[in-house]
Amino acid sequence: MKVVVVGGTGLIGSKLVAILGEHGHDAVAAAPSTGVNTLTGEGLAEVLAGAQVVVDVSNSPSFEPAAVMEFFETSTRNLLAAEAAAGVGHHVALSVVGTDRMPDNGYFAAKIAQEQLIEKSGIPFSLVHATQFFEFVRAIADEATDGDTVRIAPVRFQPIAGEEVAQAVGRVAMGEPLNGRVEIGGPDDVRMDEFFRDALAAWGDPRTVVADPQARYYGSVPGERTLVPGEGAILGTVHYRDWAGRNASGK
Repeated sequence: MKVVVVGGTGLIGSKLVAILGEHGHDAVAAAPSTGVNTLTGEGLAEVLAGAQVVVDVSNSPSFEPAAVMEFFETSTRNLLAAEAAAGVGHHVALSVVGTDRMPDNGYFAAKIAQEQLIEKSGIPFSLVHATQFFEFVRAIADEATDGDTVRIAPVRFQPIAGEEVAQAVGRVAMGEPLNGRVEIGGPDDVRMDEFFRDALAAWGDPRTVVADPQARYYGSVPGERTLVPGEGAILGTVHYRDWAGRNASGK
């Protein structure tokens, strides 16, 4: 099966291309560096020729609200139009757990807009909502740092390894279209401040984690259940402490 992975050179996309290839599929990485630009439409018709499935794991280069909305709306419109012309039978998109629970967040609002375009496109689709990736834990801590203090909201948190995100997206892509969503998350549902307190201790990081109910997460204050999946979610098996042990840099 020919599967085009949009964003196929990125963190999740590169893992997904490798997984699909190992299972005998013709997995093609589509990205500006491979001559495919979803914002301009360059290379889309060519790369989609003969494709049965398209998986979109691309991400905006800017998280500024207007820029991220422009990215997801423009790229998704162009991609869906090219898929319709090519006769693609399954569109899979990676999204975020909690988009509908924090709509005031510019990034989440843009993902909602992307999903609405997909749902209205007429192309059979599947949406995979994932919790935060282990690979971004250090960046979150740095963003939340004020001097020697890391301010973290004391809400539930259930991050997942990028490799397990790619595996889950691959399984969905090879299945029948859901015409709906599935949620995926890590194996451990913990308090976010406690998670970061333990993580910094494991890194030997001297910063102090403080539970702050008004602490922001990518610009917005999360609610108790904003960042965790609901019942019926697919849960990974890789724990952060084990992942961090294999990835000493935490990246």
